[in-house]
Amino acid sequence: MMETLLALTVAPAQMTAAPPAQVDVELLLAVDVSASMDIEEARTQRLGYVEALKHPDFINAVKSGMLGRIAIGYYEWSGAVNLQSVVQWQLIDDAEDAQRFAEKVDKPVTGSRRGTSLSNAILFGTQSIDSNAFSGARRVLDLSGDGPNNSGPAVAPARAAALERGIVINGLAVLIRPSVSLTPLDQYYKNCVVGGPGSFVLPVHEPEDFAIAIRQKLILEVSGVAPSVSALPTAGEDTAECTFPFWQ
Repeated sequence: MMETLLALTVAPAQMTAAPPAQVDVELLLAVDVSASMDIEEARTQRLGYVEALKHPDFINAVKSGMLGRIAIGYYEWSGAVNLQSVVQWQLIDDAEDAQRFAEKVDKPVTGSRRGTSLSNAILFGTQSIDSNAFSGARRVLDLSGDGPNNSGPAVAPARAAALERGIVINGLAVLIRPSVSLTPLDQYYKNCVVGGPGSFVLPVHEPEDFAIAIRQKLILEVSGVAPSVSALPTAGEDTAECTFPFWQ
């Protein structure tokens, strides 16, 4: 009887949480659906992600890693994060996994919200990466948007907090009909949004370029290969424009 009681007492102390699953990269996709992004742009953007996730080049990039698997998540944001859009973290190591994740992303576009808070998007993404059940050699937050930070906290401290946790932030600057700003949007992303080792900004100028640009960006992020000269490699620089009060 005493042995049984001792076993019951000791057992909980010996129980430990399962270790996080090892992956080559933790990749979180954060997509702008603010009011400046009309329904057609939002639909084109989302379709670009769906097509990129199912593309053989993306699958090959995943398989070419040391472990041959990644963890991936997705959410949409404007002035705040749309919690209904969140696609929870999932392991991808083959085409079937990628297909299932793409199907979760492929939802009807119902509209957009006011404000463009890159800072809130970064803060949410940082917390999501920190709290997931995976451990990657690299951790990447992939932000796409068509305007500067114009609501919520300042963007520079949010970026700094992510970089302190070893998260690399890359950007897709949508320049089809960008919001008004004092600095070209791709330069704003370079100076104020992205950062970390190997970080880069990829500009998109035409709707038909979405799918190719998104696929290129995902392959670069999964493979860890340095961006081509068409991208804007940067480590991020704090400048006055990062705290300027922009409005859509």
